[in-house]
Amino acid sequence: MRIPILKLKDYLLVSVQIELDDQTALQFQEDILNKIHDEGSRGVVIDLMSVDFIDSFIAKVLGDVVDMSNLMGAKVVLTGIQPAVAITLVDMGILLHGVPTALDLEQGLEKLQQELEE
Repeated sequence: MRIPILKLKDYLLVSVQIELDDQTALQFQEDILNKIHDEGSRGVVIDLMSVDFIDSFIAKVLGDVVDMSNLMGAKVVLTGIQPAVAITLVDMGILLHGVPTALDLEQGLEKLQQELEE
């Protein structure tokens, strides 16, 4: 199953509405990087509100998506991180230094706009 990636001006908006398995996470990684490249996107908001749990592989893929997006010139903002997801990320050593976060998609979009104006 593919995760929809919406384009809004120079940004990509992603709301993960399913529990991620390994195959879906890898497909998402490929899809988002291709979309950044194809659209010339300057920023990405990834909303994880519906994700209650991630395993170590998904945590690594998420960290990789953030790093790879930044390498391609797209700033990433993560929103809606649930407590269990935050715990897993920290336990895995995926600290995502410098990655802005917000409570929801709307606040994430505002934060992304602020980040790109600086």
